[in-house]
Amino acid sequence: MSKAIKISDDIAEEARLTARVARRSMAGQVEYWAFIGKVAEDNPDLSFSVIKDILLGREQLKEGLGTPYIFGEGD
Repeated sequence: MSKAIKISDDIAEEARLTARVARRSMAGQVEYWAFIGKVAEDNPDLSFSVIKDILLGREQLKEGLGTPYIFGEGD
């Protein structure tokens, strides 16, 4: 179920512009920022690029695109 929220005009405008570049809806962009912000708060030692790579890796695994890492090989 969706909920209406109020955000500042500045954030709304930034979300609108960023959403166009990312090919998302404005609401989708704000949801993306909220999701990334929550992940970042839960994992303060991780950079944005590491968070993005982890999330991409998780989606790749869900799609069956992952390969297992075997510790000790290739050393």
